[in-house]
Amino acid sequence: MDDRLRRSAAHVLVNDLDSCDLDDIADHHLRRVLRLRGGESVTLTDGRGRWRAACWTTSGVEPVGETVTVERVPEIAVALAIPKQDKPEWTVSKLVECGVDRIILLNCERSVVRWDAGRSERNVERLERVARSALEQSRRVHRCVIEGPVSASAVLPEAVAAEPGGRHLEAGDRLVAIGPEGGWSPSELELAHDRVDLGTTVLRVETAALVAAVTMTGMR
Repeated sequence: MDDRLRRSAAHVLVNDLDSCDLDDIADHHLRRVLRLRGGESVTLTDGRGRWRAACWTTSGVEPVGETVTVERVPEIAVALAIPKQDKPEWTVSKLVECGVDRIILLNCERSVVRWDAGRSERNVERLERVARSALEQSRRVHRCVIEGPVSASAVLPEAVAAEPGGRHLEAGDRLVAIGPEGGWSPSELELAHDRVDLGTTVLRVETAALVAAVTMTGMR
């Protein structure tokens, strides 16, 4: 990571790196939450792999230097059954911080948590805000996409399913699917591209997702 990204007082998402216009969310965060002082360093990203340094002023941000483009490394994704209570927000935040590029929410045969259509839209919007905050906190320059909820059967043929007794994760694995606390059904396991074992203990959905993410990011 470029040292300017690591050491900036704040890192925010903008729509256009040429104009560097802040939306209300970014302006409020810098002005009211962080209470930046004039002259402090800020970095801006469009979430598409481009970023630039800037300087905070009372009227907004002034760009400093040229735009930098960071090539995307091989994409990794985690598909998971929707966790209980407030765990979806926590899980998305940590997966984004770990470097996951795509998060797919699953409805599984044994899922405990299911969202109806109206609730799904509201919850995904909330998770997208969580993902944005995590992107900014972790100084990422590529957005993480939130998808779903979708049926596990639509994802498993392209995924390796986390299941005790499976093989170890390998460098070529790019999509890991995490089942619900009740486990995958036999018919779902039959659909999976392969099976991978994430350890010797029984993990919660959110813990298994993080183990998979850290392992995959460490191999790419």
